[in-house]
Amino acid sequence: MNVLNFVNAFFSDGAHWHGYDGIPQRLLEHLHYSALALGVAALIGLPVGLVTGHTGRGGNALAFVATAARALPSFGLLVLIVIMMGFGLFPVMIPLVILAVPPILVTTYEAIRSVDPAPVDAARGMGMRESRVLLQVELPVALPLILSGLRSAAIQIVSTATIAAYVSLGGLGRYIVDGLYQRDYEKVVGGATLVAVLALVTLGLFWAAGRFAVSPGVRRKP
Repeated sequence: MNVLNFVNAFFSDGAHWHGYDGIPQRLLEHLHYSALALGVAALIGLPVGLVTGHTGRGGNALAFVATAARALPSFGLLVLIVIMMGFGLFPVMIPLVILAVPPILVTTYEAIRSVDPAPVDAARGMGMRESRVLLQVELPVALPLILSGLRSAAIQIVSTATIAAYVSLGGLGRYIVDGLYQRDYEKVVGGATLVAVLALVTLGLFWAAGRFAVSPGVRRKP
């Protein structure tokens, strides 16, 4: 049986659409984990990236932190945290947030630093406070690149949130973990397909957000 047959068999089975192990329930759990991790990572990465990018200080420290965080294996970190803290949602959030902060942090910093200094200097010459310069001049121009960092972080989280199933939580990873244990490859392929589709949907949502949130003038800028 090839992959397409596995996919067709998984999604055509009515039992996979109902109950606590149904696709809607597992999808909601996966979205919950992903949205929570992305929200926490954004709360950490965006303010730090905006401030450091605006002041121009701390760039080397950010690069070091981002490189160190990217080097950490998410699954290995999860196992270590569970051993120390026990099972639960919080141990799962730690590796997901650590995974997502670097692209948000570094991209936000680089986005602010890449803004044309001419309008920034003009705003300061008009007497605008630094906070207004950042939020009203630099941020709108840097928004496309900032959204790209958020998009990268979101896709990484969606793809990696399957690790929650390894510590007895739910989400789409449940199909992969349970399928491997049961040697039910129909379930494994179905779960992997759902994760891939969700990643593509996430990509589309951020594209739409960019079209909606970024001004046409900034989008047309070469």
